Amino acid sequence: MLVALCFAASAQAAEKIRIVASFSILGDMVKNIAGDAAELIVLVGPNADTHVYSPTPQDVKTIAAADLVIVSGIGFEGWMERLVAASGYKGKLVVATQGIALAGEQESDPHAWQNVANGMAYVANIRDALMAADPDHADNYRKNADAYTRKLQKLDAWVKAEIAKVPADKRQVITSHDAFGHFAKAYGVEFLAPQGVSTESDAAAGDIARLIDQIRVGRVKALFMENISDKRFIEQLAGDGGAYIGGSLYSDALSPLGGPADSYLKMFDNNVKLLVAGMLHNR
Repeated sequence: MLVALCFAASAQAAEKIRIVASFSILGDMVKNIAGDAAELIVLVGPNADTHVYSPTPQDVKTIAAADLVIVSGIGFEGWMERLVAASGYKGKLVVATQGIALAGEQESDPHAWQNVANGMAYVANIRDALMAADPDHADNYRKNADAYTRKLQKLDAWVKAEIAKVPADKRQVITSHDAFGHFAKAYGVEFLAPQGVSTESDAAAGDIARLIDQIRVGRVKALFMENISDKRFIEQLAGDGGAYIGGSLYSDALSPLGGPADSYLKMFDNNVKLLVAGMLHNR
């Protein structure tokens, strides 16, 4: 009987759908929807920079063995197409941003999850993909997605209420790279950055000089580092401009487990509290 039970447990584990998510924030969303019904592997983990990630031979094997591969899209994982081709993967490649309406500068900004409303669209796309790939657990996926969406709706309302505490003329911050365009449009905050939307781009000397001038005239007082970016840019700006560093924001990756931003929900909690405190120091 014991042997039979062990065999049944092994068979049940083998039946789990194998999902690969490209990076930690997306992986957390998938985990909330899939629950225990799936085996989830995240390629780019906490505090790691997806923009400059170099896939490994093990990643090739991981993709080849997957039942479902989920990416954010909008060019965020520029290496994924080559990785999938090298693996020979023939399954469905799910783009979590599918159907999200983008306009203007947003079309080139891959950080769509920085708007919680977009995060809800991610959830719907992930839910539908899981239900199609694993119909036996479709009800669970739907229920989990519904419960998670309700949490995101509350989060979105909380973010708006917190930002509203800052006078409109003070809603301006400086960060390492331009990862918060979707947050800016959704919540009415202006973000300035020495780097572009990808950390692969170099900060131009002229852009750094202009930011230093803005700090010196006295309007922006709080600068923010990002957990994935080289902190030297912000330290230079703070030192040359006479401002202070308001903390570390989580933009493209979560913190390790137990850290201040080890989930999508906690990432917003961390970031918004720091941003509000910093912006209130602006003039």
